[in-house]
Amino acid sequence: MPLLRINSLTHYFGGLRAVYDYHLDLGEGELRGLIGPNGAGKTTIFNLICGLYRPTEGEIALDGKSLIGLQPHKITSQGIGRTFQNLRLFNDLTVLDNVKIAQYSRIRYGLTDAFLRTRRYWEVEEEIEERAYRLMEILGIERYADQLARNLPYGDQRRLEMARALAIEPKLLLLDEPTAGMNPAEMVEMMDLIQRVKEEFKLTILLIEHRMKVVMGICERIQAIDFGEVIAEGTPEEIRSNRRVIEAYLGEEVEA
Repeated sequence: MPLLRINSLTHYFGGLRAVYDYHLDLGEGELRGLIGPNGAGKTTIFNLICGLYRPTEGEIALDGKSLIGLQPHKITSQGIGRTFQNLRLFNDLTVLDNVKIAQYSRIRYGLTDAFLRTRRYWEVEEEIEERAYRLMEILGIERYADQLARNLPYGDQRRLEMARALAIEPKLLLLDEPTAGMNPAEMVEMMDLIQRVKEEFKLTILLIEHRMKVVMGICERIQAIDFGEVIAEGTPEEIRSNRRVIEAYLGEEVEA
């Protein structure tokens, strides 16, 4: 059974069709790319998976359990972490606090422990902080621990967002344009980081990305959509030479 299975997913905004008969079987440990022109429905698919939208039709299941109708925080607790195309950080909190807060959905003490500052409270808080520092070290941002998130260089803000997504201990990581706004050197570093994170945490990753060098360089398989519908699926080599994909991109870069 795939880790993530999506069948016949269709979604309308009013009379506008955003996603049509979308399907995906994503196996455990895969790194899959999702590509398509602007407005093709890629981020809408992520929003449907995460419960921000409820699909008009279709089924989404994680580990065989339906996600349809669950609130976003419940879906997160099932093991889905996500980054966004537009950064969503607590800009006026420190880097350390940003990563710590992301862990509180899995907190293991109650209100009484928090109010009375019991031994259990301090033990759990110590675990949360230790894990936050470990994640910051893996993502290469530990030196910013006490700085406000808004003061980080843009590329490191992207790393912080990934650290927050990893803090929930996901099975599935959804990355929405992780190299957006990065220069070529930062892009290559992020490609290496995504692969390292996948191996380190034994993750399954679904990646939206416009930069074909990223998709072709790190994804094992790629799915292409246009107008919310799958038009091609295959290896990077197969997608690179697929005429429908080339036409849908209207001459955009499709080389490795």
